[in-house]
Amino acid sequence: MAAFERAQDNLREEGISIVAASTDPAEKAKETVGEHSLTFPVGYGLPLPQTAATFGAFYEERRGFLQATGFVVKPDKTIAVAQYSSGPIGRLVWQDILGLVQFYKKQAK
Repeated sequence: MAAFERAQDNLREEGISIVAASTDPAEKAKETVGEHSLTFPVGYGLPLPQTAATFGAFYEERRGFLQATGFVVKPDKTIAVAQYSSGPIGRLVWQDILGLVQFYKKQAK
């Protein structure tokens, strides 16, 4: 999330907004927001099993958390890309999202 925060100007230039959501309770989410100086919206308190079922995220019941799941949502509210991680690698990075949006814009011309 910190990398997305630092890249906001680059992303905004292409009309890209960032929103994050977490299963963390409010206090832990506020801690994360403060630690990374996040200025984009960060939701919190999503219920673990229901969120995993809704989004198809990998839920580690034994350790009680979801693996990272990311989406690039088009202006028409459809999902352009869905990223599902089953471990500590495989996250969306802002550079790939920026390149994807720029590609889509070129294709639309």
